[in-house]
Amino acid sequence: MNKKIIVFFSLFLAFTSQAQLKKITLEDGVLQQGRKFGADRLTGFQWIPNSNKYVYYTDGWSKMVTATTSDKKTFELVTLAEINSALGTKLKNFFGLQWIDASTIIVSENGNYYLYSLTSKSGKKIQDAVENAENLTFDKANQNLAFTEGNNLYFLNKNKEKIAVTSNTDKNIVSGQTISRSEFGISGGIFWSPKASLLAFYQKDETEVADYPLLDVNETPGKLVSIKYPMIGQKSEKPKVGIYNLATGKTVFIAPRNNSEDYLTNLSWTPDEKYILIAELNRGQNDMCLNLYDANSGKFIKTLLNETNPKWVEPEHDAFFPSSKSNNFVWHSEKDGFQNLYYYTIDGKLIKQLTNNKFVTRDIIGTNPAGTEIYFKATGPNPTNMLVYKVDLKGKQTLITKDEGVHNVTISSDGNWFFDEYSNHSTPSKSVLYDKNLKATTLLESKNKYDGYEMGSAEIKTIKAADGTTDLYTRLIKPSNFDPNKKYPVMVYVYGGPHAQMISNSYLDGANLWMYWMAEQGYLVFTVDNRGSDNRGFAFESVIHGKCGTNEIEDQMKGVEYLKSLPYVDGNRLAVHGWSYGGFMTNSLMLRKPDAFKVGVAGGPVVDWKWYEAMYGERYMDTPAENAKGFEESSLLTYVKDLKGKLLLIHGTNDDVVVEQHNLSLVKKFVEAGKQVDYFPYPMHKHNVIGKDRVHLMTKVLNYIIDNNK
Repeated sequence: MNKKIIVFFSLFLAFTSQAQLKKITLEDGVLQQGRKFGADRLTGFQWIPNSNKYVYYTDGWSKMVTATTSDKKTFELVTLAEINSALGTKLKNFFGLQWIDASTIIVSENGNYYLYSLTSKSGKKIQDAVENAENLTFDKANQNLAFTEGNNLYFLNKNKEKIAVTSNTDKNIVSGQTISRSEFGISGGIFWSPKASLLAFYQKDETEVADYPLLDVNETPGKLVSIKYPMIGQKSEKPKVGIYNLATGKTVFIAPRNNSEDYLTNLSWTPDEKYILIAELNRGQNDMCLNLYDANSGKFIKTLLNETNPKWVEPEHDAFFPSSKSNNFVWHSEKDGFQNLYYYTIDGKLIKQLTNNKFVTRDIIGTNPAGTEIYFKATGPNPTNMLVYKVDLKGKQTLITKDEGVHNVTISSDGNWFFDEYSNHSTPSKSVLYDKNLKATTLLESKNKYDGYEMGSAEIKTIKAADGTTDLYTRLIKPSNFDPNKKYPVMVYVYGGPHAQMISNSYLDGANLWMYWMAEQGYLVFTVDNRGSDNRGFAFESVIHGKCGTNEIEDQMKGVEYLKSLPYVDGNRLAVHGWSYGGFMTNSLMLRKPDAFKVGVAGGPVVDWKWYEAMYGERYMDTPAENAKGFEESSLLTYVKDLKGKLLLIHGTNDDVVVEQHNLSLVKKFVEAGKQVDYFPYPMHKHNVIGKDRVHLMTKVLNYIIDNNK
């Protein structure tokens, strides 16, 4: 064949192959990352109690299939249609299912709870729904159902009798709900004891907390709706823990021991129900006592351990009891610089520091039946990973997960099997079964759902922080047709604050799919996890203390320096976007480093920390009275005169996390300074714009950058 024809034919095939690739739309990028493009997984995987069998769901959560660890062959166990037929329900999926034993499950629908036998294929209703009930918390042991109505706490006993635990007519006294604005790992306010003979609950007195007005524009005329919002340095809620005795009908209360506005956090029951452990933290958040209380009388017994730190102490995990037959417990602490596990007697005597890692432990996920081995998540040496380890009570530590990546592991009830589902940079998802000797069997490996689409690539690297020594992880997304000889504009996506990590060793490397859409528009999309962000230990995170925005900005500027060193980056066309703390960072970069970025889009930004909530804000900034200089330097109002680039500010008008006062006050300052900025509200949205409106949001954000970064 003629060489010219061969070359032409090859070029034709390459062009045809490229032309056949589908494009990811921006709507796909916002809504379909976990749906159409979601990796294949063993959905809803659970171990059947007291067996070597497991289940997961197929056919859109409508069918439960099961298999044994010995042969891994699956067969259908039950369908939603069978359950609905037996119970007269209209369940649409198995979400929220609980196991009673190997053949009995509990399902719920609209607040009704049902018992269903997988053996007889029959069942019955065990609890009726209560109108307006919230925070439903079911007790499997005795089939009691605790819930809140308004500001009070109730429960239905096994005979379906409604019993009031509290009956406060003062709406400022709130029981059974989360307190401390869900800081300190708090995710609920109702705690059944192990045998459900006692019911503990959080209570908060919000009488002195300021009312904050939010506007409901759906009413005619518009209506103000007040929320309780304790701002930094102002009056805060006063917490208590109540303990209700189901036999006597009496409640005892535990209050903070030192100051009524101190925090009561991380409540846990001892296995024998005799005691409650509560981590009490002073309002300054630099002195924590783990206290032991008598569960029947509420009487303080002793302080089991005390931690102090001039920056902050942040308890996020309740005491963990490895054995149901012992009150010895495991406590998380980062007192040595990294979150590690410590084993104590109930008298507060340290038995053993179980882990001594120079990396972060995240969560305990279980134990073996004897309570002699504890399984936990930790980053391992590479902080972009999330691995699973086990450690015995003598401190012998073993890595369970053999591949790098972000892992989720579930342990069988006999402790002999581990189900691991993970992804990493090159693996969309892999489902693996390990036996007790850690021999692995692959159950499922997902295909790449992005095959056949124009899809760029991401590079994960490290650069040095502004301190010259600390490694920072970076992610640079390039378009599928990347040409190193071209000059590309860059969008920097930033968060930069505590409790968040943007770059992980998962599929797409922690990025949002819309970032890959943006790359296909001819952009590079860059992120750096600066000092102050998560999963790097206390020293790395605590550089923000008292001066939020300062060190983070300097690290982000090291990212800018790195970008400008790349021959294919157009250093005059840099844009930055972020939300919440990332909005604060976006504005900080636009105003405090006004020559760095041509365009910025800041969503839901903190503007002045004195308007933020006390629980989070005082941990990192103290109060204006204690840290006047820090508040002035971090306030964006200080720098409005320095704005040079194009800036779009966005806010949900009903934001109850970062209230709109932040952004409106910033706009007011811009007006006074004669500076032109753009502002876009999302009426009735809270802190995050969700649902289909999020497509509108990201269209607004990215079009603004494309249109103004020329």
